[in-house]
Amino acid sequence: MSEFHVRAVAEGEQRACLEVLEEALHAKPISDEAWAKMAPSWPAAGKFAAFDDHDTPVGIASSFDLELTVPGGRKLATAAVDGVAVRADWTRRGILSAMMAVQLEDFAARGVPLAALHASEGVIYGRFGYGAATFDRGVFIERPRAQVRDGVGRDGTVRFVTPAEAVERVPALYNRFEGTRPGFAVRPAQWWPGFFDRLVTGDGGYRVAIHSGPSGDDGFVVYQTIDTRDRTAPDRGAILEIRELHAGTPQAWAGLWRFLLSVDLVSGVAGRGRPLDEPIAELLTDPRAVNTTEVMDELWVRLVDVLAALRARTYGTAGPVVLEVLDKQLPDNNGRYLVGPGGVERTTAEAELRLDVAALSSLYFGHGFFGDLALSGRVEVLDEGAADRADALFHTARAAWCGTFF
Repeated sequence: MSEFHVRAVAEGEQRACLEVLEEALHAKPISDEAWAKMAPSWPAAGKFAAFDDHDTPVGIASSFDLELTVPGGRKLATAAVDGVAVRADWTRRGILSAMMAVQLEDFAARGVPLAALHASEGVIYGRFGYGAATFDRGVFIERPRAQVRDGVGRDGTVRFVTPAEAVERVPALYNRFEGTRPGFAVRPAQWWPGFFDRLVTGDGGYRVAIHSGPSGDDGFVVYQTIDTRDRTAPDRGAILEIRELHAGTPQAWAGLWRFLLSVDLVSGVAGRGRPLDEPIAELLTDPRAVNTTEVMDELWVRLVDVLAALRARTYGTAGPVVLEVLDKQLPDNNGRYLVGPGGVERTTAEAELRLDVAALSSLYFGHGFFGDLALSGRVEVLDEGAADRADALFHTARAAWCGTFF
């Protein structure tokens, strides 16, 4: 069988590479209409592919640039990995490892401190230095049991907008949100056509509603209605399934939930990918109406430049700790780092905690604890008390959450 080679994707090769990705994900073939909507979000830039000796793509590793909010509120340049796949008849030949190596080298050469992705499987990306860094949950709120507390979420109005209006208005609205939550994504212009626009103008029946408060538009929700009626339950209400809900103020957030929970002929409101600490139950007179249906890893993060990434975020109040970081793919990251409330420096001091870059990446946004990873063998404790200090330094008050798929 012929060998493969990995190179940058040239202009005009994007659709063939996207077809490799779609086939690997068991999606339908790309129609001309679908490609027309997707093409603006799939430029050749940021893409590497494996090609056979006929120059046919058999693997793809794609990314684009965005910014993620790191603890402390700074927006940090991030390579968003939006598609990695190998054609089924070319798997188990080292193509994935070769593409990921080239992609990581490109990130490092460009000075991008972070990389992030949404993993299709939980066993793939740890060996390339990625760690599950943000988590989300699925919720189901029972109706009519869910009654919003009096006076909450009544400070504004909610109106439907057409798909065309949503495409025009929502990006500017989203970009006004401060996004202080760790992990929150600043969506570049490139993201919208292939994800949001394609969603709301497609045939999925999604509706878009915008909340307006005293200062104007300040939140939006995207949802679809699922008919659950059948012969045995002809009067069963529909389910509203939330795809996106973002708000710039607490009042807008409460108002959007009040709206969803007031729609008639509905038996429940469901949402996947919600923040772990979203206080929906606190809105209701009966908090037991809110059910958590799942908790899932959301964003997998990779520190490409460990020193730059560590310096970009802030830390809690605790004594400093010396971390020794091991990175097989990017050996320039190997070494010891003194991390404290005042900042981060490389050091030659004795290590107090030793861990690989995947473990450090999983802790970077403040989710999880060094002590827990020590119990599982992912962190080596070399100085008693160091894990507690590291936990106090890295942990954040708000749960990390991205809220953007790519």
